[in-house]
Amino acid sequence: MKVDYIALSVPVFFILIGIELAYTFYKKLGYYRLNDSIANLSQGIGQQVTGLFMKTALFFGYKYIFEHWRLFDLPNTIWIWIILFIGVDFFYYWFHRMSHQVNALWAAHIVHHQSEEYNLTVALRQSWFQSWFSWVFYLPLAWIGFDPLMFVTLSAFNTLYQFWIHTRTIKSMGLLEYIINTPSHHRVHHGSNPKYIDKNHAGSLIIWDKMFGTFQKEEEEVYYGITTPLASWNPVWANVHYWAELWHTAKKSDTIGDKINVFIKPPGWFPAKLGGFKPAPEIDAANYKKFDSSYSNNLILYVLVQFTIALASGSALLFLYPKMETATVVATAIFTIVTLLSCGALLERKNWLKYFEFARLIFSLFALYLFRELTIFNSLALTVLIVQLGSLVWFYYLQNIEFHVQEKSPV
Repeated sequence: MKVDYIALSVPVFFILIGIELAYTFYKKLGYYRLNDSIANLSQGIGQQVTGLFMKTALFFGYKYIFEHWRLFDLPNTIWIWIILFIGVDFFYYWFHRMSHQVNALWAAHIVHHQSEEYNLTVALRQSWFQSWFSWVFYLPLAWIGFDPLMFVTLSAFNTLYQFWIHTRTIKSMGLLEYIINTPSHHRVHHGSNPKYIDKNHAGSLIIWDKMFGTFQKEEEEVYYGITTPLASWNPVWANVHYWAELWHTAKKSDTIGDKINVFIKPPGWFPAKLGGFKPAPEIDAANYKKFDSSYSNNLILYVLVQFTIALASGSALLFLYPKMETATVVATAIFTIVTLLSCGALLERKNWLKYFEFARLIFSLFALYLFRELTIFNSLALTVLIVQLGSLVWFYYLQNIEFHVQEKSPV
């Protein structure tokens, strides 16, 4: 039986986020911002929802090689588990490192680095498309003969391990800093300081970075995010914006070779015609400012309600999709994604949202109709139905105030 350990860990993630949030609020550390946290969590929800449509195919790829081309029949012993753990972590290092050094791979992985904050919600900020290629790096393990279920288990735990290192509340871990990946090491990895870029790619063990020359100790203050800030809370745009940049650069390139190189060269590479390689700029600490937005309490409350609905529908889909009809799965996935998109647009007060949000709310009523054949959804569907009907009226009055003000604002 293939168990989804990451899905089962979601409640624990939210408990730990709540504990860190309470601690940082009590200490007045300012590690959390509402808009940034919602954007991070939206990426995590979207990644799990979109991943439902790829998990079987990706698992099949590993399983096919194991069943047809494996070299050895390995026993299920503790030593094989230990060796596989090391193997998974080793190939994770190379997948992660290449994701920072090849533009086409970075176009997916960049999502995880876009937040200008560093807290436990950032751990859940994951690309919706990265898993479509990351599994290829692990195929040597299938070829050697490591059982697919063992691989899936240890790969999941390698991912789960990395959740807790996305925190600023733990400064140093003493001797463990020499062996395992720690919050200090991973803070460096998320830095946009030129000194910190493309460093500390480790999953669980920091030894790989030390062996292959990519280790950097945390020294001066880390400035989080990417060198050109995303400046958006839109979860869909976050997943495609770098692809759009690469596409435009390729269109401006003269030769076929340069057009191809745009996608296979490292981030910062441009054809000579467009200026050549552009290194990451130094941090201008005096003028450094994070992307932010201000909101009324009414808008914040509306966003929180809609985000909670997206979280509920995404969670229901994640845990119960085997019992759902295909049409219901697709409708629920679409509803969840467009609701997350709406939350991001609300946080930016986009003018097009005035029409999009009404359409989304009407679509949600249609999606709820598809739940009717599942008894388990009756109470949940009825609750969401009532909330969404109320949201239609709520948003009508909200958009007359919030978006009217926004249109007159010079910002």
